[in-house]
Amino acid sequence: MNPKHSPKPPGSADQVAPASVSFAQAFRFWLQLGFVSFGGPAGQIAIMHAELVERRRWISEKRFLHALNFCMLLPGPEAQQLTIYIGWLMFRTWGGIVAGVLFVLPSLFILVGLSWVYLRFGDVPLVAGLFYGLKPAVTALVMHAAHRIGTRTLKNRWMWGIAAASFAAIFALDTPFPAIVLAAALIGHFGARRWPAVFALGGGHGNAQHHYGPALIDDDTPTPAHARFSRSHLVKVLAVGLGLWLLTMALLLVLNGLQGTLTLMAWFFTKAALLTFGGAYAVLPYVYQGAVETYQWLSGPQMIDGLALGESTPGPLIMVVAFVGFLGGAAKEVLGPDAWFLGGALAAVVVTFFTFLPSFVFIFAAGPAVEASHGKLGLTAPLSAITAAVVGVILNLAMFFAYHVLWPQGFGGHFDSASAVIAAAAAVALFRYKVGVLPLLGVCAITGLLASPFFSLTT
Repeated sequence: MNPKHSPKPPGSADQVAPASVSFAQAFRFWLQLGFVSFGGPAGQIAIMHAELVERRRWISEKRFLHALNFCMLLPGPEAQQLTIYIGWLMFRTWGGIVAGVLFVLPSLFILVGLSWVYLRFGDVPLVAGLFYGLKPAVTALVMHAAHRIGTRTLKNRWMWGIAAASFAAIFALDTPFPAIVLAAALIGHFGARRWPAVFALGGGHGNAQHHYGPALIDDDTPTPAHARFSRSHLVKVLAVGLGLWLLTMALLLVLNGLQGTLTLMAWFFTKAALLTFGGAYAVLPYVYQGAVETYQWLSGPQMIDGLALGESTPGPLIMVVAFVGFLGGAAKEVLGPDAWFLGGALAAVVVTFFTFLPSFVFIFAAGPAVEASHGKLGLTAPLSAITAAVVGVILNLAMFFAYHVLWPQGFGGHFDSASAVIAAAAAVALFRYKVGVLPLLGVCAITGLLASPFFSLTT
């Protein structure tokens, strides 16, 4: 795979349509993508565009962007949903399932392994020193995420007001994240009726399009039979999706009980999956509220460490929930004290299943409507308001991380000047020099090892 492939200039694109693609070829591509999908949603979407639109020409840019804009409106990881959509469009339901599963499966295995290393060797000075440098880098990354989303969203006083109100609600009043999302969606829905121009800000990835030559699924390619809308198809998809959820939940209830850790995780992360508007950073405050404060599956500093691991592995950033599940399953000894690794791995699988199941249901249920609505998607007002609220929520998350990193024993303890320097340098690298996430984390980890109080213990 070559994510840096350069598009051909206008007029020089190959005019011969690519050969048909077999399911085996598509399977190999989705598997490769699962291992190289670094860089968050922007990087993942860029890789898919370079490979599927420019080089392989499996789908035209217009169809690609139309599907992407729809995925932007849904809760959940838009890059994974786009993968499901293209797989479904090319190879029916099994194509979508394979594409979506392979997009997250490598990340699940990697995070389970890293979570084991974290619990088993986290107190080793070498490992502790590396995380000492990663934590301030994560703080800078969250601040950068708030700035990046804010510059795209906060275009007028209304949006600034929504962002400020959401920050005050979660910082001062400890308002639950679902309530903030609902309030913002209602403001966007009703506000757009009175002031449509104010809220018509979201949903787009640019209008400039290029022509890379004929694609297998081109602009004027008829919608395949399986992708045409029918009520029976919609009912079937919803019934199967709900049935899978109910069956798995019933199994957990029988084996784990109503208040069992795995049951609580299944219910909690189902709600989290339905609230992931605006990307993974948006739902992290909600995950923190539940996983750290309510259920105490892990601590606040461990949550920061998990985000650092999530940033440095392929797959959607929301896969940090696998780390949360592993630590919670191990800490609560869901399979007993002598099987903490298996308990943690089982919890990570349960959490991943309930986090990503809704994405498959959304795409399979609504995909036919998207195929019938090229150029007609205009449901962006609630998304614009939600995304503005997300800016305030992410800013609160950044302050929470900064507090734990810079004052590890609380405000009454010492100020960690070394962490402050690393955080400031990371912020400059992100904001001024646009350094990539992986190089940034690598440099900060090594710097943290050299500067940390653990370093003297390793030499």
